[in-house]
Amino acid sequence: MKKIVYVPMAADIIHPGHLNIIKQASQLGYVIVGLFSDKAIASYKRVPLMNYEQRKIIVESLKGVDEVVVQEEKEYDANLLKYKPDFMVHGSDWNNGPLSKPRERAIELMSRWGGKIVEPEYTKDISSSKLNQAIKQRGILPHERLGLLKRALAAKTMIKGIESHSGLSAMIIENASAKDIEGNNQSFDFLWISSLTDSTLKGKPDNEFVDLTSRIVTVNDILEASTKPIIYDGDTGSQIPHFELMVKRLERLGVSAVVIEDKIGLKKNSLCEGESVQHFQDTIEHFCAKIKAGKQAQLSDNFMIIARIESLILNVGIEDAMNRAQAYIEAGADGIMIHSRQKDGREILEFCERYNALENRKPLMVVPTNYPSLSEVELEKAGVNIIVYANQLLRASYSAMLETANLILKHRRAFEADKKYIKALDLINLIKGN
Repeated sequence: MKKIVYVPMAADIIHPGHLNIIKQASQLGYVIVGLFSDKAIASYKRVPLMNYEQRKIIVESLKGVDEVVVQEEKEYDANLLKYKPDFMVHGSDWNNGPLSKPRERAIELMSRWGGKIVEPEYTKDISSSKLNQAIKQRGILPHERLGLLKRALAAKTMIKGIESHSGLSAMIIENASAKDIEGNNQSFDFLWISSLTDSTLKGKPDNEFVDLTSRIVTVNDILEASTKPIIYDGDTGSQIPHFELMVKRLERLGVSAVVIEDKIGLKKNSLCEGESVQHFQDTIEHFCAKIKAGKQAQLSDNFMIIARIESLILNVGIEDAMNRAQAYIEAGADGIMIHSRQKDGREILEFCERYNALENRKPLMVVPTNYPSLSEVELEKAGVNIIVYANQLLRASYSAMLETANLILKHRRAFEADKKYIKALDLINLIKGN
């Protein structure tokens, strides 16, 4: 009887390194490939380019593979305990990085029944990360980008994005990666195209003065600089016929979702306060009609319309917000965004608790601009599915530009300011083709 060999794989981009591992594994016995689920991959790096079923078809066809089973977590415990393999084969690249702790656990488990870990030397000059980077440089087609947001939501309980206001900011977000305080890799799942930052960058008020045609110029710049999915801030969506055209245009470009708020009249930014600032909320019936019209206008199932509720902004209470959430979902909204000015975030958490009880619950989105002390962990625990850092990059760039301008004025030269920013040659080298 052949010995059992367990080979865990993500196999999103098959390359010679995978084939080498399978070849060595097949020489040891019956090869079972534990293929990571989309959720397992997304727990420690990006959402895979191909979904689980697509990857399974490819792996099953590889020479030397006898069986493919799903691995639901990045940790190997469940499948190792289920199959108790004689050998576990994994490339030596897991010695460092996000799989180093699961490796230690796998070694301990395998030792319980006398199993052996086999670690073929990592294939030089090739890796999934390098291949993925090459794919990023080539870009992505609109229909491929369109469905990425829904796939990310299916693979993760919570996704996060940050505002992009230019091609350069999109490049930064595309490649931004850092380890959190627990040592886990973190990156942004999507880009948020904010009406506030888009208007501000143009020196215009955030009151829908900058029209869709002008904002699409920004969208196109960002599309060319990033492969991540995009959520577009659609303000009120304007009149219903205008919103239908907005949906068609955004979907055609490959934008994954649009957020529209249930306000009417001359738009004022929701964070504005004072007696001179008046906000007017749309009726539930009219806003539902707008959602329905938008859903009927879209051509694919991948495009999402997210309804933004302003009840907490207008101080009309959580009960009103809940009534609207239920109505908007019944009208066809693919998600709900709840907004708040309160700095402690308590009413957001209270709304989350109420919202989670809905039978037909859809993904919930928040923008913690005014309650930045609430962490992603706390918001995810409360049931939030989408977190947006809505204007931090433009605010940071304004502060940096203002400081630089003042330093140059103060010292009447650029020497002191030069310590604060990127070198000119490095800036030039950011863009391929310079």
